[in-house]
Amino acid sequence: MGNGMPQIAPLQPGDPTRLGPFVLSGRLGEGGQGVVYFGQDQAGERAAVKLLHVKFSGDATARSRFARELRAAQRVASFCTARVLAADLEGDTPYIASEFIDGRSLREAVEESGPLTGSGLERLAVGTATALTAIHQAGIVHRDFKPDNVLLAVDGPRVVDFGIARILDSTATITSRAIGTPAYMAPEQISGGKVGPPADVFSWASTIAYAATGDVVFGGNSIAVVLNRILNHDIDTGMLPEPLGGVVRACLRKSPDERPTADQILMRLLGRAVSGDASAVVLSEGAAHAADPDATRLARTGPGRALATGAGTRPALSSSGPTDHRSGGASGGASGGVTREGAGPGGHGAVRAGAGGSAVAGPARAGMEPPGTGPGAIAPGEIEPDATGRARRRRRGLVGALVAVLAVVAAGGALVAAKTGFAFGGAPEESGTGDAVVSPRSSRPSPTYASVYEKARRTKRLTIGVRWDVPGVGLEQASGFSGFDVDVATSIARSLDVPASGITFRRIGVNDRVRALTDHTVDMVVATYSYDDNRDDAVTFAGPYYTAHADLLVLAGSRIKKLEDLAGRRMCAPAGSTTARLVAGKVDVEQVRAGNYAQCMDLLTYGKVDAVPGDDLIIAGFADRVASLKLSVLGLRLTDQRYAVGLPRKDVRTCRAVEDAISRMYDDGTMRDLLRKHFGNVDFDPERDAPPRFACR
Repeated sequence: MGNGMPQIAPLQPGDPTRLGPFVLSGRLGEGGQGVVYFGQDQAGERAAVKLLHVKFSGDATARSRFARELRAAQRVASFCTARVLAADLEGDTPYIASEFIDGRSLREAVEESGPLTGSGLERLAVGTATALTAIHQAGIVHRDFKPDNVLLAVDGPRVVDFGIARILDSTATITSRAIGTPAYMAPEQISGGKVGPPADVFSWASTIAYAATGDVVFGGNSIAVVLNRILNHDIDTGMLPEPLGGVVRACLRKSPDERPTADQILMRLLGRAVSGDASAVVLSEGAAHAADPDATRLARTGPGRALATGAGTRPALSSSGPTDHRSGGASGGASGGVTREGAGPGGHGAVRAGAGGSAVAGPARAGMEPPGTGPGAIAPGEIEPDATGRARRRRRGLVGALVAVLAVVAAGGALVAAKTGFAFGGAPEESGTGDAVVSPRSSRPSPTYASVYEKARRTKRLTIGVRWDVPGVGLEQASGFSGFDVDVATSIARSLDVPASGITFRRIGVNDRVRALTDHTVDMVVATYSYDDNRDDAVTFAGPYYTAHADLLVLAGSRIKKLEDLAGRRMCAPAGSTTARLVAGKVDVEQVRAGNYAQCMDLLTYGKVDAVPGDDLIIAGFADRVASLKLSVLGLRLTDQRYAVGLPRKDVRTCRAVEDAISRMYDDGTMRDLLRKHFGNVDFDPERDAPPRFACR
């Protein structure tokens, strides 16, 4: 398949030209239940819109099956999956619109380019394990995990097609019907046993083995041969690098009870201590690793790699999630022409309709350099401790550090949920990300300038620290950084004669801001940097560019209209949230603990909490990506948080120029347009007037 835009078949006579908010311009494919169209909404969001066949529109059973597919997709956090954008199951033309995945299938990629190796194989394994973890955490069994249902997009692999997925709950069990593609079925799908999450794990391992070899590992010239091999034969995993080979061997055990869970697989591949379920931060890390061409190695060190224990120190793989108003996040596409450090190349390819009508188009990347290896087995006893208790490592190739990033998310993320559209990484907390994520400076001497203003004017280049993990505010994806803060920073840079192509954005954690400005790792910080909480920092604050307020996010139409209405109700309390503590001190509310804001958004959209606290701009950023529900920021304005631009200390010249740029953004309507662009889907009344300037000093 060639590069370029995907080939989309023209609409046929009788095809609709619009479904919901989407204008349809062509056909992507057709399955047994319906037709998949290519559509775009008014904002330019591309979608694969699946329309239930008209012959089934009056069939209650078919509609029920279609609704089950929607529920399954909505329940899955969109880490390495496709998020649902819109749906209508009640009208005369039932449809489900999901994110258009720009990528060809794993099967197509392997058939055309050969097996994956090295970092390409590693990213595939981590990304698909991340997706499977998100699927299982939502209580879903996919039941047809196979190379055709793995799409290789620019931002990493995506698992699609929940057309035959089943939802597990307390009143239902998965039947033993042999639904799926025979060569990738688990033994229990064939033998009549219960089909649960372990079956997906087996199918995942068969898919990874296919990607590494180019062969259908349980394939044969007849169905009988295929089924016999699945039930009675083991495969040779010697072609797989460790630790991936050991993980795959464990997943292909014939007894479902002996296989690891998807959570355990993901944590094992990321080098984390294997204990409990993978958190949203771990899912974000997995999605980010899968999307990052420069994350060239699976983690191989640390004593916590055996599934049997949680002992040992976890590798320093990621920062803690950001907090609800004072540090950073990730979302959407990049600002045009902006450089993203560590960004990898992307591509486009052809379109296909996957099983059940999933539609895709785009690139595939074969693996690159061969990975190093380490202890490969996933079972207890296969880690070999030395006298210090550390796991002994064996290496056959270069061992690189696994760079952990929060996204997805979602990313997607994504984390990130398909129902909420989260394709970002770890969700923010209120006080910041904590750990450093700024890249080290080059040891090479660089020119000295009297101010950032002078550097900008002379070089037409700036390095700006931003958040990478908050949708709508500052989000990093494979395509780059995007969000309100990113656009504000781009506008400020433009006023200093720096074009978008001259900006390098860097992720920056809350504990890095002062150091990064002091040692000139970055020239400025635009990352929800609250002057009110950090006024003693040894930097110069310019602005503020926006005044945020502590507030509450609720479902539109909620009976909660003021703070007192929250009494006796349930409020999500993400770890470290100062707004949650503030609200709990004012009203008697039941606090529902959550690890981060991504989890809070899931709880809110599923009706398990009544409100989510946080800075209004940040909770609005999360809410803006929820396609299926209308959400409201109440407008309580409990506190002020003046977001400022951080500059090197005593850089008064640049401070004045930045404040002039901010004033112009309010005067000419730029700020109004940016607020509408990033938060327009939320019932939210943001500040529209320019805040009083700080004194530059």
